Amino acid sequence: MKRSFALAVTLASGFALSAAAQTLPAPASAAPAGPAKIAVIAMQTAVGQTNEFQRNLADLQKKYEPKRAEIKSLSDEIESLQKQLESQGDKLSDVERASRARVLEDKKKQAKRLAEDFQGSFQSEVQELYNGTASKVYEVLASYAQQQGLSLVLDASLEQNPILYATASTNITKLIVDAYNVKSGVPAPPAAKAPAAR
Repeated sequence: MKRSFALAVTLASGFALSAAAQTLPAPASAAPAGPAKIAVIAMQTAVGQTNEFQRNLADLQKKYEPKRAEIKSLSDEIESLQKQLESQGDKLSDVERASRARVLEDKKKQAKRLAEDFQGSFQSEVQELYNGTASKVYEVLASYAQQQGLSLVLDASLEQNPILYATASTNITKLIVDAYNVKSGVPAPPAAKAPAAR
């Protein structure tokens, strides 16, 4: 689940951050007098840690679970057919061996198509989910920046991150996540259960 979550956030974040920043207007406030106040946020992390995103991602993963199970079942069937062909190959006639090899190749093509369709659909829906949440988190961020008199907020999660050093006190990621969770009213998802000891 953690790997799926990380993958989903990584896939979604590449496109959404620039789109959210471009579609929302910059706050129209005068620059504060005195030295500039700067803060840092890991926007990808902030969006991914909101209760709303985590809840919606869990719902999305449940929606795709039957398709994931179908792909796993087909993969197990392919593995079984492959082992049978390898173990019985020398005992089979050329015609039977060729027939089984053809069935195996057809199953592999089917599995590849299913996996590609699944991946494309899932990624598209994660992207939509991320974009929607990112734009709402940006609104909370903009409001927070105005209230705190911040002149600049830098995103520490971008690949081409220009931030070489920042103190922990400038990082507002958790503050924004907490503020967003309060505003959205979505409760925290239940804690993941630890696997039972054997």
